Amino acid sequence: MARRPRRIKAEINVVPYIDVMLVLLVIFMVAAPMLQPGVVNLPSVDKADRALDIKPIRVEIDAKEALTLADGGEKQPLADAEALVVAVKARTLSQSRPVVITADKEVRYDAVIQVMNALKKNGVERVGLAVQPQK
Repeated sequence: MARRPRRIKAEINVVPYIDVMLVLLVIFMVAAPMLQPGVVNLPSVDKADRALDIKPIRVEIDAKEALTLADGGEKQPLADAEALVVAVKARTLSQSRPVVITADKEVRYDAVIQVMNALKKNGVERVGLAVQPQK
């Protein structure tokens, strides 16, 4: 009686890998909404001015001095002050719509002034700074 030679099985069971991937997917889906990207830490003052009657355009400067334009719920990252001026002019039909700069308190003073100066030079009349009330 002659024996047949055994054939080598070249199969991989992928079911455990699929299970691990599904668990990782669920973890990331649960954790993603909890992340807070782009949190701006505002400086605080004793008393702020009255609230504005018109919704202002917000220019956010984060701790790394990256510019973001926020108008309503829409946020648009910008490369530099020139791109900011173009984006602001595209959104303001009248020159009286205010622009509020929200800069992290760790940002250099010069970076905030450069943004304000670029907006003022290009005809934006109402430029202000956002602050947090002191507790």
